[in-house]
Amino acid sequence: MEKTFNLARRDDGIAILTMDVPGEAMNTLKEQFGPEITEILAEIKADSSIKGLVVTSGKADSFVAGADITMLAACKSEADAKTLSQQGHVVFSELEDLSIPVVAAINGACLGGGLELALACHLRVCSDDKKTMLGVPEVQLGLLPGSGGTQRLPRLVGIAAALDMMLTGKQIRPKQALKMGLVNDVVPNSILVETAVELAKKGKQAAKPVKQSKINQFLESSSFTRDIMFDQARKQVMKKTQGNYPAPAKIIDCVRQGMNKGMIKGLEVEATHFANLVMSKESAALRSLFFATTEMKKETGAEGASPRKVKKVMVLGGGLMGGGIASVTTTKAKIPARVKDISEQGLSNALSYAYKLLDKGVKRRHMTPAARDNIMSLMTTTTEYTGIKDADIVVEAVFEDLALKHQMVKDVERECGENTIFASNTSSLPISQIAAAASRPENVIGLHYFSPVEKMPLVEVIAHKTTSPETIATTVAFARKQGKTPIVVQDGAGFYVNRILALYMNEAAQLLLEGQRIEHLDRALVKFGFPVGPMTLLDEVGIDVGAKISPILEKELGERFSAPAAFDKLLADNRKGRKNGKGFYQYGPKAKKDKLVDESVYKVLDILIASDKEAKDVAERCTVQMLNEAVRCLEEDIIASARDGDIGAIFGIGFPPFLGGPFRYIDTLGAKNLVDTLHGYQSLYGERFAPCDTLVKMASDGSQFYNS
Repeated sequence: MEKTFNLARRDDGIAILTMDVPGEAMNTLKEQFGPEITEILAEIKADSSIKGLVVTSGKADSFVAGADITMLAACKSEADAKTLSQQGHVVFSELEDLSIPVVAAINGACLGGGLELALACHLRVCSDDKKTMLGVPEVQLGLLPGSGGTQRLPRLVGIAAALDMMLTGKQIRPKQALKMGLVNDVVPNSILVETAVELAKKGKQAAKPVKQSKINQFLESSSFTRDIMFDQARKQVMKKTQGNYPAPAKIIDCVRQGMNKGMIKGLEVEATHFANLVMSKESAALRSLFFATTEMKKETGAEGASPRKVKKVMVLGGGLMGGGIASVTTTKAKIPARVKDISEQGLSNALSYAYKLLDKGVKRRHMTPAARDNIMSLMTTTTEYTGIKDADIVVEAVFEDLALKHQMVKDVERECGENTIFASNTSSLPISQIAAAASRPENVIGLHYFSPVEKMPLVEVIAHKTTSPETIATTVAFARKQGKTPIVVQDGAGFYVNRILALYMNEAAQLLLEGQRIEHLDRALVKFGFPVGPMTLLDEVGIDVGAKISPILEKELGERFSAPAAFDKLLADNRKGRKNGKGFYQYGPKAKKDKLVDESVYKVLDILIASDKEAKDVAERCTVQMLNEAVRCLEEDIIASARDGDIGAIFGIGFPPFLGGPFRYIDTLGAKNLVDTLHGYQSLYGERFAPCDTLVKMASDGSQFYNS
């Protein structure tokens, strides 16, 4: 069997331990490595000629990307998971207890278990390569660093900095790592190993005291002041997570107990909490999401079709969406983008939008002004159809007007090559209706981005009946290059995401008209796990935008989509939401930091405030609509699988990730329970709550969407 760890002795008494997992692009830590490492450490201890050890990676672009999380699925009980954590503790303690100096030479990703390995070394040097990132992202999988990270990290960089890293999962760049004391030196990759060797020759060194602010020095000085810090961190975490995620509180407890009662106690608490989290339903849901997105990256979106290379892109429309699309094309995909708009004003808006986003990177010193200007030079503008003959894909982001979109299709077919893809960023018009004006309908596809484009991870790639497989594959690959997670959906009003969102929003509106207070509705759904409540969302998206989409959905999909008529009164009162400073909440200079409801909206809608319903009941009534419609979309083949439906809802509208998405959540609830709940609401509020056929069938035969 090929070895993962290889020890090479140098003439100067320094040994190099190289980790290189055979046949894999990245190094990940696996359970079966334990005996191999123990054997090598015993060999090092027995060899008195070895005066120092450098730990490095045989992979070109990564140190260790973390522990292999597939091994967590093999844990059948908390005891199994605890053993896993304790095995890590034993191996890393053996490394740390070597009498010779041990230096980690880090280039590329050094994350999770990889950083825990580096922390068990006595010193760390990293390369200044832009691929070099250090972090403990376990919290994003509902876990905590389980190989001593919760104990070694705060002792190295201080409690405040360690908690910040562990509770956010953020990744630290080399310069920042040096400044905070996470690494001892940053050098070019070409001299990384030699620098580590020289450090090892100097012998073990006491860690330099971490530079901390006076307030943090004071707070970390005694168990009493540390407890103030931990309590504060817990309050902030509860506010942010609404208690829906157990990992952050457990991370704080590991650090608290370790810092107050010592390392041995800390490691015991870490192993216990780690085991508990591995077996939690929240972590299972978050891990399933991780595997689903990893699996999707390998798919082209159209079986048997290969994507064509996209070398040039044209964006029609320089508004917010157009500017955002052009920006992710040049910045993330590094592909030249030509923006066309009818006015110079639109073009300068698109350019300034992209410039502002890049300039943030310059201000934060993540990018040089020269690098910013190079990326900006990839974006050009025009008011005519010039310089676009060789565009591989044209993304249209103009008004939701079918006649206008028909004109655009004809213009593009006249001006561009015969293989040029026409991708429409429509949010509600069926793509087949747009393709009706095309002489090459196989090149027409939907590419639905969410606002703001640079932040929202999802795009829906919408194929109509005659879109060619090659067009689908090329569009999916292009969206991935832009840093997006694409899901392929079939054509239909509202596609998938807006369709399931519309019913959720409509139900929240019904509850408002029944007298539920705006802030109570929003709080109930944030408590359930959404990033913002429905009324805040409507203000952000624009009440006028919602009003445009509703009639399209109702016309195509039936009256269960009809929005409350009373909402027309909002537009009559010129309430569009944040964009014109008039909506459900107060905006403008007088608005306080804590958002306040604009109470005058109740009068506009003739609402009499009723007593608050239970938050749980409010959330249930809004979300069961969304769950039912998600299953209907699967039933109608709008989405290809439950997995795609879960990814779409989480990345597109912030469905609570800890629930795993609508389909995983239905499995948790049980189809029968959901059908009973829907029938209950149906008898109270009418046919819009009627469960779809698939759910009724699943309720009777006890089937699920997922096997695990």
